[in-house]
Amino acid sequence: MRDAYHEELDGLNDKLVEMTRLVRSAISRATTALLDSDLALAESVISRDDEVNATFAEVESTIFDLMARQQPVAVDLRTIITALRMGTDLERMGDLAVHVAKVARLRHPDSAIPPQLRSTILEMGQIAENLVTKAGSCVASRNVEAALELEHDDDAMDRLHRKLFRDILAKDWQYGVEPAIDITLIGRYYERYADHAVRVAQDVVYLVTGTRPG
Repeated sequence: MRDAYHEELDGLNDKLVEMTRLVRSAISRATTALLDSDLALAESVISRDDEVNATFAEVESTIFDLMARQQPVAVDLRTIITALRMGTDLERMGDLAVHVAKVARLRHPDSAIPPQLRSTILEMGQIAENLVTKAGSCVASRNVEAALELEHDDDAMDRLHRKLFRDILAKDWQYGVEPAIDITLIGRYYERYADHAVRVAQDVVYLVTGTRPG
């Protein structure tokens, strides 16, 4: 029975890694839909969020079942607590990718991104993908050193987020209020996506060491 119990714990980890794969694909496709004004791709991001939600539901179900049947303590309890936290963050990352895709859908057939900001949004999308890829690797390997690096990697996203505000508030901004609102929201979605990826990595550190980085 103990072997089966630990197989279930390992299965939780596998589901979390799968969630990182799903939300990475979601933000990648959402960024492309946004930049290319691709309605079909935007719709696919929105519809496939059900996969992320279903996987998280499996994580929750397993956790509640293990808590009821096994009454875990010590490291096992820490594993279950962090799995729930990670799953929550990853589910939210999927939602944020959907928000980006919905902006693309709303502005179709036009692009929500003015030409001068396309390179910034592209870079934010690439950083988001890189962060969740690293987070997934950390979840799979429980590599504390790699997990600690994510907070530094997130600095690049924060820098680009600030740049968007400077561009919107600049005297030569020529695109009006509606695009400014779109860009403000989009920038926030990417920034929050990155923050959640960092939190997943921080939970890896907590899982391995018993202390949260700070």
